[in-house]
Amino acid sequence: MTALFSTFPRIGAGGAAMRRLAWTACLMAAMTGTASAAAEGTRTKGPAPTDISAVVRAEGVDPARAALLIIRRRDRAEWRSGGDRIGRRFPPASTSKIPHTLIALETGLAGDGETRFEWDGVERALPVWNQDQTLATAFARSAVWVYQRITSRLGRGVMSDWITRFGYGNADVGGENDLTTYWLRGPLAISAREQTVFLEKLIDRTLPLSDRTYDIGRRVIRTESGEGWSLYSKTGWRQDGVNTDIGWYVGWLETANPDTGTNKGMMTGDTYVFAFNMDMPDPAQDVPKRIRAVKAALSRIGALPAP
Repeated sequence: MTALFSTFPRIGAGGAAMRRLAWTACLMAAMTGTASAAAEGTRTKGPAPTDISAVVRAEGVDPARAALLIIRRRDRAEWRSGGDRIGRRFPPASTSKIPHTLIALETGLAGDGETRFEWDGVERALPVWNQDQTLATAFARSAVWVYQRITSRLGRGVMSDWITRFGYGNADVGGENDLTTYWLRGPLAISAREQTVFLEKLIDRTLPLSDRTYDIGRRVIRTESGEGWSLYSKTGWRQDGVNTDIGWYVGWLETANPDTGTNKGMMTGDTYVFAFNMDMPDPAQDVPKRIRAVKAALSRIGALPAP
């Protein structure tokens, strides 16, 4: 810091005020740099990150138009692709069904994963949406109308409070007119990095939720399993008719150690949390790449068996 201060020229007595301002500015710059370095150190704590852009590219995704972050929680090892885009926010689209599911359970709007939501008779794009849904089927089928009914019934104030308490992205649910679209078109937005932060709170059970909500939530969010592993995840597709479509895939993978088995239904090996987003200029071709790219990366790092 002394060397930095020495770059300022000597100023006479009449310029004492100017010199104080210069020193103050310099000190603030030094403090800001230190704070930024500390924040970066916390963010990247663990082994040096490994670039996995080649895996993303091999799945037909341009790494410059996508962001992938995988964290092994045991040692904080990170695998990344996408550079600064990992910190860039986008509307979460249907990945927000993870926090929305937890909110529906905790508030009692959905008693459990089998709570039924009666179809209103309106024909929608996907045939599987055009029927009564449980919370579990609505999550698995990404039935937007069910979650729009949830946010409408709970109201803007309740939704804003919960999203803020979760620290979910920018936590902005907008105004009353945004109540059924804030996660689809904005203003709610979240980065890949912030998705992993939220998911780790869910895994660690440090969100302000009951054990009952955590237990039911895990069952609803669990999407796939195999020998020695379980996957908890959600896709998302932002399409607003103006900007390039954005595809999401976020979640976590729990793997079991063969010698320890399971404990109360939870895997006891490594846990990998991940978040992926990508531009989808050609949705018909790009939509399947969301899951495919993440699974390829998890396989490459040894977290999932080879396809």
